[in-house]
Amino acid sequence: MAEKLKLLITAGPTREALDPVRFITNRSSGKMGYSLAAAAVEKGFSVILVSGPVDSSVIPPEGLTEFVPVVSAAEMAEAVKSRFPAMDAAILCAAVADYRPKIMETNKIKKKEGAFFLELERTEDILFSLGQMKTSAQRLIGFAAETENLAENALGKLKRKNLDWIAANQVGLPGQGFQSDRNEITLYGVNGETVQLPLTEKKLLARQMLDVIFQ
Repeated sequence: MAEKLKLLITAGPTREALDPVRFITNRSSGKMGYSLAAAAVEKGFSVILVSGPVDSSVIPPEGLTEFVPVVSAAEMAEAVKSRFPAMDAAILCAAVADYRPKIMETNKIKKKEGAFFLELERTEDILFSLGQMKTSAQRLIGFAAETENLAENALGKLKRKNLDWIAANQVGLPGQGFQSDRNEITLYGVNGETVQLPLTEKKLLARQMLDVIFQ
């Protein structure tokens, strides 16, 4: 029997703490990443799912090899980089914070008169890091959620981060994308492929994506 393809998937948002009460996050629900994990298990892959905090209604699929819950971008980077060398492929679907507060206050920040200024610092670019780590035998797939210049931004990211495929989607449209059960994606491949996957349920979209990437 052929060995199962070993696939790492990331999903959901990260949370970057300001103080014990507040954090910076984004609108990602995790539904696309969890749908990809479920579809990959259906295909017989050995799947590790690394997930940021998601709503309790978003449930890890049965049959995962490992489920790794994380909170911050730093925790996700550590979990992903430590596991990637043993993987055949990785799909980084998580919406990881690009910035975090430079200082995490130990006590709750109290309201004061006037403006409040928050200094941020960059988090690690996990997708770029994996692009530097990956071997010729591994495949690396990223996501590009864009509000403008979809193809230009996605293709730039594909090349810059040494990816094999990138899944690009337009955010801010009603009834699709973040927090929705539906989405549409354009897949761009390193060899010049362009595959349009029209608006549909994320569960079906995930199966279509995997059929293209792992055909």
